[in-house]
Amino acid sequence: MAINLNNLSILLVEDTAPMRKIMVSILEILGFKNIYSAGSGEEGFRLFKQYNPDIVLTDWMMEPMDGVELIRRIRTEANSPNRFVPIILITGYAATTKVKVARDNGMTEFLVKPFTAKELSARISHVINRPRDFVEAPRFVGPDRRRRPDDDYDGPVRRRADKSSKGKGDKS
Repeated sequence: MAINLNNLSILLVEDTAPMRKIMVSILEILGFKNIYSAGSGEEGFRLFKQYNPDIVLTDWMMEPMDGVELIRRIRTEANSPNRFVPIILITGYAATTKVKVARDNGMTEFLVKPFTAKELSARISHVINRPRDFVEAPRFVGPDRRRRPDDDYDGPVRRRADKSSKGKGDKS
């Protein structure tokens, strides 16, 4: 299904000017008309509060505020205009530990550099067409971190969809 991106706004936060320029060009080719770009996490948060974009793309490794801190501020600060905004984190590091840190801080999707325009388009399409439930808990604010059911887990706090399994470790 083709998505009309003309009416959506996107914030790109990338500290490397040539990469930011390339990404803006890709976003324009994809059909975005409302693109806001920032060269730092601080500027990104200021633009986020000013324009309240529909999607945020942010690089991870920036100084002094990195992409994970930007995500944390978007998700938790009282003056954030939209704590539920989809956020795609872009990084050159694909280690599982990095993905978990980003996930646990509220990112929606993860995109590893180098990437193609097709991969960026797929992530954007995913956050639009398959939005995830949002969780607000004492130690976490962001999209539901559970991506797939773990049928092997049968502990005391297992979440079950069917009521026929009640009593097998459920506290409900």
